[in-house]
Amino acid sequence: MNLLLAEVAQATQRLAAAGVPSPRFDAEELAAYVHEVKRGELHTVADSEFDARYWEVISRREAREPLQHITGRAFFRYLELQVGPGVFVPRPETESVVGWAIDALRSMDVAEPLVVDLCTGSGAIALALAQEVPRSRVHAVELSEQAYAWARRNVDTSPDAARINLVQGDATTAFDDQPELHGRFDLVISNPPYIPLTEWEYVAPEARDHDPQLALFSGEDGLDTIRGIEKVAARLLRPGGVVVIEHADTQGGVVPWIFREESGWTDAADHRDLNNRPRFATARRAAL
Repeated sequence: MNLLLAEVAQATQRLAAAGVPSPRFDAEELAAYVHEVKRGELHTVADSEFDARYWEVISRREAREPLQHITGRAFFRYLELQVGPGVFVPRPETESVVGWAIDALRSMDVAEPLVVDLCTGSGAIALALAQEVPRSRVHAVELSEQAYAWARRNVDTSPDAARINLVQGDATTAFDDQPELHGRFDLVISNPPYIPLTEWEYVAPEARDHDPQLALFSGEDGLDTIRGIEKVAARLLRPGGVVVIEHADTQGGVVPWIFREESGWTDAADHRDLNNRPRFATARRAAL
């Protein structure tokens, strides 16, 4: 075993003791980041090339600073995104939400699907949809000035930038002053804040202490923003258009009921993620 692999083994023990959920992966990822190699190439780093900065970044991760804030990058589906303080770090769970949306768009008889991503954060969802549904046109909305700046960086460096309209604004009032867009969208998607304020102390330190509060909490029951997005989706979607919205795994029995038939919705349903946990709700705008 070379020196770096031995240090990674020690780092893994330290991160595990600190409660880091994926200690081995994070120890290897940080080693690869510091030494500018791929994780599978750690064994090729000569002992003489070991960089002591590795222990600096391990100390930061040990203090539960997000891995992505340390490396400055986050991976989401086929994307590598720039992230850091002030923006929500995209999670693997959201990939299944986007997968459902992509399948829905591909099944539509629409040449150039029109999509809006509300609470876009880093732009992860909007960029994934633009990349994987090549003829789509995507509007992305973000309220936070800091998060918007990160999304701007990611959109501006994307080959699909020309098909993404990034705007700074409130997801619960999006495009209310642009009647030409009302009733035109094929899909509304969002990973909104949905954690109840009463559950602050149970949130993982990486999120609670580093993700922006605006991206995490939404009222006493966590559903304030989702209720607002329901009204926006009702205004923006064409008849037959669909909404897909992520929620906490404890809200699976509640969110579909927000999309009521008397408000013009049909087919409201909940869906499970790859871990078989309730993760997102969908509904279809009723035909006229």
